[in-house]
Amino acid sequence: MIMKGKKGLIVGVANKKSIAYGIAKSCADQGAEIAFTYLNESLEKRVRPIAEELGSKDYVYKLDVNNDDELDSLASEIEKTFGKIDFLVHSVAFAPRETLEGGIVETKREHFDVAMQTSVFSLIALTRACLPILNENASILTLSYLGGVKYVPHYNIMGVAKAGLETSVKYLAEELGGKSNIRVNAISAGPIKTLAASGIGDFKKILNWSEINSPLRRNVTTTEVGNSGMYLLSDLSSAVTGEIHYVDAGYNIMGMGTVAKDEDGSTHMAWDLRNN
Repeated sequence: MIMKGKKGLIVGVANKKSIAYGIAKSCADQGAEIAFTYLNESLEKRVRPIAEELGSKDYVYKLDVNNDDELDSLASEIEKTFGKIDFLVHSVAFAPRETLEGGIVETKREHFDVAMQTSVFSLIALTRACLPILNENASILTLSYLGGVKYVPHYNIMGVAKAGLETSVKYLAEELGGKSNIRVNAISAGPIKTLAASGIGDFKKILNWSEINSPLRRNVTTTEVGNSGMYLLSDLSSAVTGEIHYVDAGYNIMGMGTVAKDEDGSTHMAWDLRNN
């Protein structure tokens, strides 16, 4: 019961396949009490059953991270009905579908603004809104992806957004660490079949490539990412802040890897350097 006595807010759960759900489940299994938010009525229908499953049916709040009025009222509403919190999970990202098609040079200004506002500024705005209810030694966690530091096909403007998000983590970590000992970290997860991933072109090929080329020769699960998230939100990581923690079966370390899988399931490289 690592998280017993802890309370937290998780923003961005879409369904049981989402990484945010994996984090929520792991925290709840370790004794945490959790509050959730939903964007609109359509998502509310998905979030409320999850909240009920995890014993949080009375702690579900409407929040559009791009709506200043809803952000301004969030903290007081949560403090009144749920109390102050020990951790905050930001699992919010969006870019218009047009930005994930074609090349990045075709990105329109208005689409760029939407992607950056929703995927990057929202972390800053949400953190500011929740500061009045964050206990000392609290932990903030957001979600990134390898496309923020390296080229990934079809990721386009979301890669630029994730780069901004990761830099925001570092600046927030320095600023909040000295004031209230609040920690800020990000998890960079490997590709997972989530609702958000469905909008990325050739995603099945990306999954296959990651499986073949990662050191563990497999992809990761929401449970594995959730467990890592729980660690970063708990006191076990009390000296960890400003970090981008990779949970991707080791794929991010690779420079040259296997490029094909044989019929018997074994893999080989185009130039088998290991045999020379």
